[in-house]
Amino acid sequence: MTDRYGTFVQTSVGKKVAKNLGLPLPAPLDRFESGQKLVRGSVLFGSASGDDNRIAQSAARILDEMHAEIYLNEQDGSMQVFTEAGVEVKSSAGNEDKYKVLIFDASNITNSTELEQLYEFFHPVARQVEASGRVIVIGRPPEQCESIETAMVQRGLEGFVRSVGKEFKKGIAAQLIYVEADAENNLDSTLRFFTSARSAYVSGQVVRVGAGESVEVDWKQPLAGTTMLVTGASRGIGESIARVLAREGAHVICLDVPQQQADLQKVAGQISGSTLLLDITADDAGSIIAEAAQKRGGLDGIVHNAGVIRDKTLAKMDKKLWDMVININLASIAKINNYLFENDVFNEHARIVCVSSIAGIAGNFGQTNYATSKAGVIGLVQATAKQLTNEGKKITINAVAPGFIETQMTDSIPFAVREAGRRMNSMSQGGLPIDVAETIAWFVTPASGGLNGNIVRVCGQNLLGA
Repeated sequence: MTDRYGTFVQTSVGKKVAKNLGLPLPAPLDRFESGQKLVRGSVLFGSASGDDNRIAQSAARILDEMHAEIYLNEQDGSMQVFTEAGVEVKSSAGNEDKYKVLIFDASNITNSTELEQLYEFFHPVARQVEASGRVIVIGRPPEQCESIETAMVQRGLEGFVRSVGKEFKKGIAAQLIYVEADAENNLDSTLRFFTSARSAYVSGQVVRVGAGESVEVDWKQPLAGTTMLVTGASRGIGESIARVLAREGAHVICLDVPQQQADLQKVAGQISGSTLLLDITADDAGSIIAEAAQKRGGLDGIVHNAGVIRDKTLAKMDKKLWDMVININLASIAKINNYLFENDVFNEHARIVCVSSIAGIAGNFGQTNYATSKAGVIGLVQATAKQLTNEGKKITINAVAPGFIETQMTDSIPFAVREAGRRMNSMSQGGLPIDVAETIAWFVTPASGGLNGNIVRVCGQNLLGA
């Protein structure tokens, strides 16, 4: 659906009217296009002083492999790290040009006095970030820090990043990546995602990279040779997910209810995928999915996207509407996952991604059933991730939580509510199905073995919720 206000304020008259009235000024967002460089501009890298250079070493390698144009302050301790790694860098001294990406390694900050280094890096260049730019801070998980003071300042990075995401405007996104000690080599997929245009509508997020097993990939086709299944794939977000996974090299089994057969066959045909007509709440849904997957050598990933909304206030909601939403959005995922695990349908490095919602984090008026189901999805992901870790499996599970995404579903929302949903985020606009799909593609790559139990909001940093 067209965002008419967003289009209007890009005109000279619209900008003037919006500025005079103090209205939101949504900026056009750069989105990924095949054939373009991953980082469309220069990168400024910096690090807090300290003896641990492992994150800087990993970042140097990744940025070099991405062929990024890298700038560093000559006095920065990581200059030697980049030089010793043979990575070409430029001096940031006197550079007045804008940067597309700012990356700061804050992993060595251990007390409140050292937080000043965060300020010293970002303050001089806060106005030098390009539109649709990226701000990335990398730290250590507070819960794994040895001292209270170190945990305190590492947790403080969250407040910094989320504030930057709200301050910088112009479509600039800010993220915090916590990397566990000795998991630095698992940073590849996450740093590539957040420095690129693939993460256009993701901002204010905290991601944890752990010690799971990642697999080397061809970054031009990271999903080559894999089989992925996407539920609810006939239209909207599900269709976009199927298309992006196919673009990345996967064979996609497109699943939807029989009523959507025509649309489903069209999508599958265009991406050289296959179709599976199925009601995911059926008692035999797990066995039917397993049979289809095993014909292709098992599943390398499943995306639980199918879902419905049936909005009513609790006082007006009948039991049928409650049961329908809970069964489709939540119970079916648990049943299918259990069957696939019990019958060894998942391949060794399989990736599971569930689609939650900002409603499952912040709640929503008239959506007690929907918010309950989507909060339940988060609980399912976190509990499953813990179990997978305890069992030493190489399978991962994560979730995305979309905010306001421009789809047929949001098109049916009353005008005033729809406009509020679009504007109540740091980007001042709704996202697109492709934004959710790109985030899921990051999670399902074999190179994302260090990501397990993450809940990432695709919401332009919605002003409601954590």
